[in-house]
Amino acid sequence: MSDLAQTWPDGVERMLAGARAHGLAVEVRPRPPARSLPEAAALLGLTPADIAKTLVLRRSDGSYLFAVLPGDTQLAWPKLRALVGVNKLTLPDAGEALAATGYARGTITPVGSSTAWPLWVDARLAGRRVAMGAGDHGYSAFVDVDALVTAYGGVVADLAEPAG
Repeated sequence: MSDLAQTWPDGVERMLAGARAHGLAVEVRPRPPARSLPEAAALLGLTPADIAKTLVLRRSDGSYLFAVLPGDTQLAWPKLRALVGVNKLTLPDAGEALAATGYARGTITPVGSSTAWPLWVDARLAGRRVAMGAGDHGYSAFVDVDALVTAYGGVVADLAEPAG
């Protein structure tokens, strides 16, 4: 886990506290702020596929779930709706996502979220160590995806399709 003596912004501190509470090892790396996932990947010396993006999605009953996908893919909406057993899922606006998770868009992670929503992870990420949101802009969290799934009771499934 990251240096505990380090002073981190509130969002990163909350993410690290969540990781500790779940026994999840996380490495946090500061980086210059990025305007996009490809830019963040370049700043970290990674490809977009090496960054996991976390989407928070709203069900029609008002509850939420997390979908974690490789950065070079997009959500396959019909696949996830079928897996979750709902007819409708929506992507909330930035304010609603912040209210649901405690994290701003671009920093969202299931780790340390203000509510522990169900976690769905794309199968392409299984067995990999990836960078993902760390709870605040200008930081990335490196995690073992299998450990994340175990720590948060996630489900691994085919959720994504090539971006484009």
